Amino acid sequence: MTRNRSVPEISPQEAAAVRGMVIHEDNSLIAFNKPAGLAVQAGSGVAQSLDTMMGAFAKSNGKRPRLVHRLDQGTSGVIVAAKTQPVAAMLSAAFAGRDVKKTYLALVKGRLPTAEAGVADAALVKVEEGGKSRMILARPDRKGAQAARTGWRVLARQGEFGLMEMTPETGRMHQIRVHLMSLGCPILGDALYGEGQATAPRLMLHAAKLELPHPEGKAFTLSAPVPEDFRAAAEAAGLQAGL
Repeated sequence: MTRNRSVPEISPQEAAAVRGMVIHEDNSLIAFNKPAGLAVQAGSGVAQSLDTMMGAFAKSNGKRPRLVHRLDQGTSGVIVAAKTQPVAAMLSAAFAGRDVKKTYLALVKGRLPTAEAGVADAALVKVEEGGKSRMILARPDRKGAQAARTGWRVLARQGEFGLMEMTPETGRMHQIRVHLMSLGCPILGDALYGEGQATAPRLMLHAAKLELPHPEGKAFTLSAPVPEDFRAAAEAAGLQAGL
């Protein structure tokens, strides 16, 4: 639980909304199916975030769950919060040590790979453009470059559209989005690395599954169903058979 921080005031509607996102809860952690568009953490211009909504689970002493990893604001799906500081430390170490297997689903458009599966292994570096941060491919020896590997598999294809399963081995900012762009098939609705709203009203990337060590010492899998707009976009592209 987060200590020594004031608990943000949230409305009954916000409390009901975040409780409705819960897909699993036990004595150690809470897992949510985050909707696309909800920021994970507060920041400039962010009025509401999943982190501030953790106040719905605060105890009388002010302690509240702590999120142990992040998702982009436009990405939907599984995200986990720890209920105690030891659990937060354990899960944070698991994510940092690559002991967590992450599986994403992405709707893409472009020149899909001819192979059915492979690995995108291309270093990334952060750059600033127009006051916004983005990632670009980089030579491994470039200053600031970070190694990045993402496994991929084509689940369904229809013309220039595809449904792809992505399993990132590293956790760089926008990693899946940049690697898919580099493959020639950016994610639908991706305004930074694709065609933006010309292809979809929002980023069609979903964190479908997390396989992680549970504090009680067992292997643990969390899954979140795709949102209805993701399913509708897949059906419109003729990709419903992959879901």
